[in-house]
Amino acid sequence: MRNAHAVAEVRVAESALMAKVPEGALMQRAASGLAAACAGLLARDARPPGTAGTRRTRGTRGVYGSRVVVLAGSGDNGGDALHAGARLAARGAVVTAIAAGSRVHEGGTSALLSSGGRLIEASDDRARPAIAAADLIVDGLLGIGGRGGLRDPGAWLAAAAERSGGLVVAVDLPSGINADTGEAAGAAVQADVTVTFGTWKPGLLIDPGASHAGVVELVDIGLGRYLGPPAVAAAQAADIAAWLPRPTAESDKYRRGVLGIVAGSDRFTGAAQLSVGAAVRGGAGMVRLVSAPPAAAVVRQRWPEAVITTTGDSTGGQVIKAAGQVQAWVAGPGMGTGEPAADLLAAVLATSLPVLVDADGITLLTAHRGLLSRSAPTLLTPHAGELARLLGADRADIESRRLRYATQAAAELGCTVLLKSSTTVIASPAGGHPVMVNPTGTSWLATAGSGDVLSGLAGALLAQGLDPVRAAAAGAYLHGIAARLAAEGAPIGASDVIGALPAAIRTVAAALDGQASTSG
Repeated sequence: MRNAHAVAEVRVAESALMAKVPEGALMQRAASGLAAACAGLLARDARPPGTAGTRRTRGTRGVYGSRVVVLAGSGDNGGDALHAGARLAARGAVVTAIAAGSRVHEGGTSALLSSGGRLIEASDDRARPAIAAADLIVDGLLGIGGRGGLRDPGAWLAAAAERSGGLVVAVDLPSGINADTGEAAGAAVQADVTVTFGTWKPGLLIDPGASHAGVVELVDIGLGRYLGPPAVAAAQAADIAAWLPRPTAESDKYRRGVLGIVAGSDRFTGAAQLSVGAAVRGGAGMVRLVSAPPAAAVVRQRWPEAVITTTGDSTGGQVIKAAGQVQAWVAGPGMGTGEPAADLLAAVLATSLPVLVDADGITLLTAHRGLLSRSAPTLLTPHAGELARLLGADRADIESRRLRYATQAAAELGCTVLLKSSTTVIASPAGGHPVMVNPTGTSWLATAGSGDVLSGLAGALLAQGLDPVRAAAAGAYLHGIAARLAAEGAPIGASDVIGALPAAIRTVAAALDGQASTSG
């Protein structure tokens, strides 16, 4: 698990640790880790993992003789960068620090100059050529306490770094990014690598901050024992594998979890097929589908294992009862938004079972929010546009402030909310879990029906007994891995994601098996 802590929590932990170590020890630990990471980048012939295909074109040459530029702000972040620059200068790098303001960290500056580096101001005519010629640029403009976008000279320094051919390494997080939210309220550094200290910061896990951070390396400076519960977490493959139910010799189709799905309509027949297929491949022991006759006919052809109840003249309550016993429900994909669909949704939400609501179901909830007044667990899986309608908010604002709106929606609606976006954010109403973010996926998932696949997959995990947060997090993780496996750099359809789900599950299971063999 990648655990991220809010700035206030980090500050408390730092104060507790600094009271027990010599003055300046934390900065030296951070600078040492930062310098080691930079030296490693300079010594490699290849790009750091995950940066292949980025804008960087200049080859590496090793530390000795390399050209390093430090963008130095006035705070401790600038001090970390300057002390790291001093270490690189001592190893033969040509280090130029550019002061972004009238003040720079005194101790860091002294160390840099003593090691043979030089310090110039941003207004110096040598600043732009130095950045343009650099092999590596260290962003020490702002620390985790920075708020708002960069202002000049920081803004133009960041822009010049992005245009250069050198690798950009951010110190703790890219300057201009909000450490607690990942928001970018203006100009911000675009890093290839971010070296963060002590713990992950939420803004490194959530876009746009995550995209600005590039590859993140965590340097242990001793904060661990002083940190409380994380504010945000990103599950890794071994975590997902540990959560996934596995059948035993005593398992049968009922014990493995029966999922009810209300999906599809006369117009949208494919949504039912995609949701059912994802639930089958996601491990549900049985899938019971409630749908219109045309959609039911499509599902019978593709997924004959599904048990189907067709809608007709009966009330929603009668149809749901006729479908049979289930452990959880999914309602929404392609079900329509008319009165018959609203009646079915009301009947599902009137049960005492966990319910996942997606797509048309969320649209219906904008007019029937009272249906969410229930004691059983509810998981909503909106994209930004759907959440905007549900909350009466602006879509663009939601996309730029994902963490804020996901947590607001969970608290306001009393539901677990999975907000689909370039960074999927999962927030729970009770606060028993940290906010979860999903680290997997691919832009090829931006295709019709992929959300229907996610709802069926996460619903299957609900039916198998996972709580809504873990069902959402595991579903999103596997959905992203399956898409990567299916795409391999080429376009895919939603059906391809379903086909890759078994391979995705095997992939995460292998991570857990590998972890167990290593620890053994």
